[in-house]
Amino acid sequence: MRLAELSERSGVSTATIKYYLRERLLPPGRQVNATTAEYDEEHLRRLRLVRAMIQVGQVPVAKVREVLGHVDDDSLGRAIRLGAATWALPQVPEPVEDDEYVQAARQEVAALLDRLGWENAKLLATISPAYRSLVVAVAAFRRLGYGWGAEQLAPYAELMHRTAVLDLDNMETHPSEAERVEFAVLGAILNEPVLQALHRLAQEEESTRWYGFG
Repeated sequence: MRLAELSERSGVSTATIKYYLRERLLPPGRQVNATTAEYDEEHLRRLRLVRAMIQVGQVPVAKVREVLGHVDDDSLGRAIRLGAATWALPQVPEPVEDDEYVQAARQEVAALLDRLGWENAKLLATISPAYRSLVVAVAAFRRLGYGWGAEQLAPYAELMHRTAVLDLDNMETHPSEAERVEFAVLGAILNEPVLQALHRLAQEEESTRWYGFG
């Protein structure tokens, strides 16, 4: 397809597509002549991924380029490729290490991983943004006087483990390796808001069952 058709099918203006091409967010098309290139379904899929990252995920262009670099790096094993792509997304700041609440939170998270038997998560703890996010959140709870520790977190973690299995099962339904990694990136951007919304809807449902509408 030509640029105009790619624009029509994607709903993205030709000027924006040209910008993405210049920023290397979209691979170049096949040159037909000096002024014309052709694009295919992979360009359309990548364009939709880029738009989701920028518009929905509010991911800066430089970060999008970094994430896509990992998506396209077929020299990496699947687990590393998935991790590198999702870890390149914007994350929470590093916790302050000499903070007593952060230190206590690290102990609780370590106890949680031991309790769950998540040995791989323990190995990745020093580099995992998800581990860092959990420590920051638990530290914030403790700073406010709530004992949010391993015992309270374990049932939630077990539910999330079941969710992760569903994620990987769904990912495996996609035919190519690139599509699987792209699906994982989209999941990090789009599925997490879905899960958050479902969680809040479930809370609304249960709170009205418990307490009514009064």
